[in-house]
Amino acid sequence: MNSSVALVAQSLGYFLQIYTVLLIVRILLTWFPNIDFYSQPFATLGQLTDPYLNLFRRIIPPLGGLDLSPMLAIFLLQFVGQAVSSLATTTAF
Repeated sequence: MNSSVALVAQSLGYFLQIYTVLLIVRILLTWFPNIDFYSQPFATLGQLTDPYLNLFRRIIPPLGGLDLSPMLAIFLLQFVGQAVSSLATTTAF
């Protein structure tokens, strides 16, 4: 049973790493004003990342045109990823 818990925790950790990369790509792409976020593949990227980012945009509104909510979103993902990673290593043994 411990190996199955470790496998689920490790898989969740990999998912969180991939999702973090998607968030960073989405954030970096907002610096380019000529990108049309309604065309593919940018629309799919927005559909994957915007629901999570919108949770934090409700908490921290943009200040003077600067959106700080992605920093909190990535910080929370990293925190959860570290917790899952430590769970995976403790249950593996």
